Amino acid sequence: GVGMGMTAPVSITAFPAEDGSFQQKVKVSLRIPSQFQDNPPCPTDESIKIEERQGMTIYSTQFGGYAKETDYVNYAAKLKAALGSEAAYRKDFYLCNGYDPPMKPYGRRNEVWFVKE
Repeated sequence: GVGMGMTAPVSITAFPAEDGSFQQKVKVSLRIPSQFQDNPPCPTDESIKIEERQGMTIYSTQFGGYAKETDYVNYAAKLKAALGSEAAYRKDFYLCNGYDPPMKPYGRRNEVWFVKE
């Protein structure tokens, strides 16, 4: 019965297929606001799980606009190319992050994160 409001970023864990597109399996994550961090309310929907995300080091790229799957896939490919073969990062997934509400038409911020190994 507790409303926490919307938080940013909304983070989607993408599991890339062989061709770089998203597999059907995705995971959407929302940040629990600071005032609820120590004692988050229990979800009433069994499909919602509370997880603690450990600290991580990431490689990131940023872009604007209303992001679609193809945008995230393209920017992930650009980030992969920029990193080359020397950087060690998780290849089995990456994170797609959006920071803005749908009604914000300009100055939108989106990011792709690769998690450093």
